[in-house]
Amino acid sequence: MEFRYLGNSGFKISEITFGNWLTHGSQVENDTATACVRAALDAGISTFDTADVYANTAAETVLGNALNGERRESLEILTKVFGPTGPKGHNDLGLSRKHITESINGSLRRLQTDYVDLYQAHRYDFETPLEETMQAFADIVRQGKALYIGVSEWTAEQIRNGHTLAKDLGFQLISNQPQYSMLWRVIESEVVPASEELGLSQIVWSPMAQGVLSGKYQPGKPAPEGSRATDTKGGAQMIKRWMSNEVLTGVQKLKPIAEEAGLTMAQLSIAWVLQNQNVASAIIGASRPEQVAANVAASGVKLDQEIMDKIDTAIGSLAERDPARTKDSSPATREA
Repeated sequence: MEFRYLGNSGFKISEITFGNWLTHGSQVENDTATACVRAALDAGISTFDTADVYANTAAETVLGNALNGERRESLEILTKVFGPTGPKGHNDLGLSRKHITESINGSLRRLQTDYVDLYQAHRYDFETPLEETMQAFADIVRQGKALYIGVSEWTAEQIRNGHTLAKDLGFQLISNQPQYSMLWRVIESEVVPASEELGLSQIVWSPMAQGVLSGKYQPGKPAPEGSRATDTKGGAQMIKRWMSNEVLTGVQKLKPIAEEAGLTMAQLSIAWVLQNQNVASAIIGASRPEQVAANVAASGVKLDQEIMDKIDTAIGSLAERDPARTKDSSPATREA
């Protein structure tokens, strides 16, 4: 496992982050989830990402239990705030001072820790003044409940505004957590340049495009039983944008490229996002422990320009590049 600095800070995280979105507390049993966390630790992963909204707080509880007994100083625990939790009442979501303050306390309790290494604004809140949000984050840092602050799926303009306020309040934004893969490249034209300028890194989610880039979904054939595309608890909804025959046919063109590089298609997709120097880490999930060890092999892989060019040719116009799609990811209203 290799490690990279997160933004303009002295804080390092593992190139591969273990995330428990869509799995822990919902898709897989707790014993299996714990086994996946153990496999991540055994593979050298030290960074774990979750959020209070995952499985309505259950994912944080599962992760806290799985990491119980580990040396806290050897771990980087990341969580997020924004989405509706609990009974999902009128103040149970967003980035108000009230919700942030209550959420960090709940997250610490469920994660069984006194602090999180990185606390992230899961989306941008259009209904709360940014000054209120950033002041709440500043207070949490001063209280020692979070060591660093990041954002997730913020536009370049939102990152710039947040960075300015954070600097005025005596702390810094050091990361953004966007979707990024061969098929989803919307951060490249605006978010990445702004982040490089301001000292933020990307911690990217869905580097395998919900598993589509693993090559297991074949055009014109039913999805494998037990795969994300057959999951009725949320997985199928998330992956459906990639399930057209056009996309699946294009993805199959990556198979000989992966073989040339000596990688599986899944490893190739993870290694690809890590070639972007503004990416500090790629988040992987797992429903089986053996998936973790296989995907960790992407850490440290260097893809030459010829391989990168072949990937671009294979994917071509299938990749989404419109930077406006980032703004679309945050809800316009905070209605639960």
